[in-house]
Amino acid sequence: MIQRLHLIAILLIASQSAFASPCQFESQGEGRVTAIDARSLRLDDGREIRLTGIEPTATTKQALTSLLVGRDVILRSADDTPDRYGRQGALVFVGESDISVQAMLLAQGDAIVSAEIADKDCAAALMASEAEARRQKKGSWADPSAIKNAESPDDILAGIGRFVVVEGKVLSVRQAGAMTYLNFGRNWTRGFAVTISKRMVPAFESAGIALKSLENKRIRVRGWAEGNTGPRIDIRLVGQIELLGANEPTGVRP
Repeated sequence: MIQRLHLIAILLIASQSAFASPCQFESQGEGRVTAIDARSLRLDDGREIRLTGIEPTATTKQALTSLLVGRDVILRSADDTPDRYGRQGALVFVGESDISVQAMLLAQGDAIVSAEIADKDCAAALMASEAEARRQKKGSWADPSAIKNAESPDDILAGIGRFVVVEGKVLSVRQAGAMTYLNFGRNWTRGFAVTISKRMVPAFESAGIALKSLENKRIRVRGWAEGNTGPRIDIRLVGQIELLGANEPTGVRP
């Protein structure tokens, strides 16, 4: 009963915003949830479902367990092709709700947007859910270190191999061969940088973003932290980069 009341409260809060309403893709089946981990869930028919659109935080598994164990869900996605691990990627909806579980997790600060959703309206809705949680410092966003400072490369290096969110000012934009580098530090070897391959440039141009125009701009970037001497994030999706307005509050620690 407590779990049910908890779920109803979340649905009522979420329904007051239009966070997830654009994400109504074609139904890819349904089932009852029998098991959960931080990235996926298993249904009673044996299917393993990967939660698309989000990356987990330390609290994702617990939040999912409260929301989904033993419940009937509907899967929605533009494509039901399994990934290399045999998992079916989908947005997950409880019963007849039009609010995705992903949007609920993001609104509670229990997940991070992965930027993998190609549909612009759905991607914007998920990002809005996360942004609201950031503003209210909910869940993982209550931790001052949840957003890394681009001027502190050692903090980013500590997250190597993990999905991280970084904010900072792009000091220079340089091209070397087929790669464009957004440099956040004066020392190109040690400082944090974002790498963008030549094949990604048309996607940025279609989105109205000239890479050179990002110089001296504040941005928020998300992705998998890589590197040895200096940390890097490789951009594979345009949505991994957000341009921050001059007056937009920053999540970077003072």
